[in-house]
Amino acid sequence: MALCGGVGAMALPSELIVHIFSFLSDRDKLRASAVCSRWRECLFYPTLWTELKLRIGGGATSEDSLRLEFLMRKFGAFVRELQLELAPAEIRPSSLNNEPPSTRVDRPPSPDNDPQPSKRCRDAMATYLDQALCVLTNIRNNRNLQKLRLYADTRIFQYERLLDNSNLYQIHEGHKKINEIQRLFRELLSHSRQLRWLSCSFILGLVTPSSLACLSNPSSETLRHLSLVDHLHGPLISPSEVDRLSSLHSLALDFSDLTSELCRLLASPHRTPLHRLSLMLNGTMEVKPLEGTATDDDWKALVRVSANLRVYIMVVEVSSSELLRVLKPSLPLERIHLDSSYNTLVTDATLELIAQQYNKTLTHLLLLSGDPDYPDLSVNRNEDPLVLLAWRCTQLAVLIIHGYTVWSHNLVAIARLRGSSLRVLTVTDECIDCDLDQPVYLEGDPIENMLKEVSLGLGRAWHPCLDYSVVLIEPTQHFHQELHAFSMGI
Repeated sequence: MALCGGVGAMALPSELIVHIFSFLSDRDKLRASAVCSRWRECLFYPTLWTELKLRIGGGATSEDSLRLEFLMRKFGAFVRELQLELAPAEIRPSSLNNEPPSTRVDRPPSPDNDPQPSKRCRDAMATYLDQALCVLTNIRNNRNLQKLRLYADTRIFQYERLLDNSNLYQIHEGHKKINEIQRLFRELLSHSRQLRWLSCSFILGLVTPSSLACLSNPSSETLRHLSLVDHLHGPLISPSEVDRLSSLHSLALDFSDLTSELCRLLASPHRTPLHRLSLMLNGTMEVKPLEGTATDDDWKALVRVSANLRVYIMVVEVSSSELLRVLKPSLPLERIHLDSSYNTLVTDATLELIAQQYNKTLTHLLLLSGDPDYPDLSVNRNEDPLVLLAWRCTQLAVLIIHGYTVWSHNLVAIARLRGSSLRVLTVTDECIDCDLDQPVYLEGDPIENMLKEVSLGLGRAWHPCLDYSVVLIEPTQHFHQELHAFSMGI
């Protein structure tokens, strides 16, 4: 910074100033640019800002919108990697944040606990549309874009039915803005030349079944990851469009979109083998039927070509009978997230099937429920299904549980079975119950004994999770984050 204050700092060539900037952190770049106008002119040189990560909260003010507009105007035309998260649902009624731990935080608001939910939703919707338009307007002609990762939390719009076309008239120019968003996205895809990563998760009104057809031929050859997930609409990915994407290594889509036809196409020996497949199975949306999805023979054919394929499945509000129908034996399941309420509780039969079929591949199991009664999966069984799963699934590394009763002696057994290889064992404290008749608890404090035994089994200090909100992340947001980490792990 001493150089900036000295004589001749303004006379330095821009190439040298940019070179100096390249060694500075983002914060130091801003400090240096404040010294003189010459350095400010070089602050936004394209090579200095190849990656941009933004998260815009639901309570965005006009100042936030101006900042977004400024950043997109400066970087949108040349940034190589753009990751954007729009979170309008942060304006959910405050009463939902004060519910007891046993209650799901994503329950729809009602007029009883929020005096004006509709107006708040309309305001959030209008802000969201303007933000999406701002971003797409500024990146539509970017030919350098290599990674585009977009996510929007639109739950609050679902609850107020603002996602229905019949209600969009409540938003100023709602239909017009939605159509413009879709047009700009198609224009972006057609102008792209080197896209390697395209991820659009739950972005309201952005992706249509015809969007992918606009992807340029150069990008269709370079694209390695594709994620188009929107459980409110019909299939977004057609086999004919995927056929163009011969270099795909990872794919994320709604479970119902993985048809037999698409699975057979992915199994073609003329394609690059698929390494990661992330699937969202949402039982709350009737628009997504499961008829015609991949059969066990389809999975066998796919695995023969893609021997290293691993699958991650997020299951939301799906009955056990339906789940047992879609979990095919040949599916190479590595991670599964079971999120349910009292209507769609996971059964011991489901866990037993998972343990038997995926004992060699399963590494992650998330078992979450909003049932306030904490059902016991080991009732009427000689062996606890979670203990059996820990015994059979030798690769299990992550186990997260909330909403089901876990007996402390079974928790000890799980820790002993998997030991230090179980990198993450997260169980909320309200799930844990003690059977004082167990030998390990005949002396001393049962809780202290449990903590000691679990810690010894894992080879590290262990405590139950006291903050349930750490575990109860909104499912679509968790899916968006997890599929990114899962796909990046190739």
